[in-house]
Amino acid sequence: MTYTIPPQTRIGHVHLKVTDLDKALAFYKDILGFEIMQRYGTQAVFLSAGGYHHHIGLNTWYSKNTGPAPVHAAGLFHTAILYPTERDLGVALKRLLDAKYPLTGASDHGVSKAIYLDDPDGNGVELYWDRPKEEWPLDADGNLMMVTEHLDLDAILALI
Repeated sequence: MTYTIPPQTRIGHVHLKVTDLDKALAFYKDILGFEIMQRYGTQAVFLSAGGYHHHIGLNTWYSKNTGPAPVHAAGLFHTAILYPTERDLGVALKRLLDAKYPLTGASDHGVSKAIYLDDPDGNGVELYWDRPKEEWPLDADGNLMMVTEHLDLDAILALI
């Protein structure tokens, strides 16, 4: 029998190597709004949404003042941050636009609406909202049919 991971399993946190902790905090804390849960001096910080011990860890243990990881190499493609409502995604988008933070893309995937950008160290970040499962696109046989289509950012902003 093939083992299948329990359906309640979730990815709990991501821990990123960054070159400058203050620049990373300016993005994850000041723009995205994560809260500092704990600091390890000037080398690491753990951030959370809603008081969880940490959703994002940032450290400079091996990466202080180095360059970003190569784009065309194995490694993290992006960290995906799931917002509870489409309106919350709109608030995040407005904060990015107000901060004049560059976006790298925006897509409607049928199952979700996603905004893409890079953090100050070039790590990919996806901010997204999932549609209710009963609205996910399926083919005639009931198989999931994700897509990559244009995302109307103005419609998301109109929700706030």
